[in-house]
Amino acid sequence: MKRRAFISLLGGAAAAWPLAVRAQQTERVRRIGIIQPASSDDAEYQIRVGALLQELQQLGWIIGRNIRIETRWTKFDPEESRKYAAELVALAPDAIVATGISTVGPLLQLTRTVPIVFPAASDPVAAGLVENLARPGGNATGFLSFEYSLSGKWPELLRQVAPSVRRAAVLRDPANPSAIAQFGVIQAAASSVGLEVFPVNLRDTAGIERALATLAGSRDGGLIVTSPGRVNHIIKLAAQYKLPAVCPYREMITDGGLISYGPDLVDQYRRAAGYVDRILKGEKPADLPVQAPTKYDLVINLKTAKTLGLEVPPTLLARADEVIE
Repeated sequence: MKRRAFISLLGGAAAAWPLAVRAQQTERVRRIGIIQPASSDDAEYQIRVGALLQELQQLGWIIGRNIRIETRWTKFDPEESRKYAAELVALAPDAIVATGISTVGPLLQLTRTVPIVFPAASDPVAAGLVENLARPGGNATGFLSFEYSLSGKWPELLRQVAPSVRRAAVLRDPANPSAIAQFGVIQAAASSVGLEVFPVNLRDTAGIERALATLAGSRDGGLIVTSPGRVNHIIKLAAQYKLPAVCPYREMITDGGLISYGPDLVDQYRRAAGYVDRILKGEKPADLPVQAPTKYDLVINLKTAKTLGLEVPPTLLARADEVIE
């Protein structure tokens, strides 16, 4: 099955330049900050950041030659997000690449001048990151992590891959401004396929365990995960209670989830590099429209399906971009 392979974070790129060539360089070295919500050993985020840096290199921005990178990892911790946002802003970088509302929000509280590019953010207008999608108006722009219509696909996929499922918990982050509207889309789609859904707060560990235990006891339960936060714990619980889980992102499936459908975030990090390039060449974030995803991936974990005693329909397997066995 197809899977993109990427080089590491290109940290040794400068060493590849002959000394004579480097000696002739008189270019101004630009500073780029990168702040990510995950931990530094998160393989998927390393791949995404690697894609960003690789694309920057293709555009002529070489680490050690004309750019310097400052990277921070927040581990999905709000306090770490605020701390590292302040550190990066204090460095007065030429641009900052920040993923998600949890990292972009703290940055915008500190600066309205440093350009910010987000490879993925859910409903940046509702979150106050931009004025509107066509003309962001401030110092931030980037790419949507999903369109609301995408959320309606998850109940359909859950019923296709696990027809016996009649009730599903929708794990959502109540701090996300898009959570209520997103749940409305999921609820409407769920009712059309004979699925009852109810919301569960992602930050309520005890509530999650109670909801999943109840669903497991009913023998017709399933799970829809809408946010990447604390995903390892959630996927482990889903496995423990033998609940089929539908998720938006590939890494949730490699951790043991059943099926994912969502934007190709590696592609969006590449596209974000294009925005960074344009900003470094003089364009303003206010004039660069927030763009929707253009590539979506359907990933199925056959190993998880077998553990759950599910047989994935051949038509669904044929549509998959990746099957994990």
